[in-house]
Amino acid sequence: MSTLVNALGFFTSSTPAAAATKDVRSKEEILKKRKDTIGSKCQIFYSDDPFMVSRASMQYLYDEKGNKFLDCISNVQHVGHCHPKVVDAITKQLSTSTCNVRFVSTQLTDCAEQILSTLPGLDTVLFCNSGSEANDLALRLARDYTKHKDAIVIE
Repeated sequence: MSTLVNALGFFTSSTPAAAATKDVRSKEEILKKRKDTIGSKCQIFYSDDPFMVSRASMQYLYDEKGNKFLDCISNVQHVGHCHPKVVDAITKQLSTSTCNVRFVSTQLTDCAEQILSTLPGLDTVLFCNSGSEANDLALRLARDYTKHKDAIVIE
């Protein structure tokens, strides 16, 4: 457990100033470390001259030289990088709730009710932690509903 806690310590900072400290390592050094530590299947955009992000805010990315770019690639951040309302909401949730859905909690139940209030005709929420977990659940539900164990996977 202490190994996990130590690893997660990478993402935390004892002071806000420490989190904002500018990294002075070169792009070449970071690329070498990336090659040594991150699998090659995690591909890099613009591999001939990769873009190194030093920070992000709202719809903009900033490179290591401070140049500002409009982010037209990161489709997952529809509200922008580090959006203050999203950061505040996440901080509030992380300080009060658990990420395990197998415990009873007011936050989880309230969240399910709010989701269901936007989906007329549906009465159940199934929470998952990842796309893989959602796929596994979908397969189990299909097998339970059809009473068949065979499945075909199409990519």
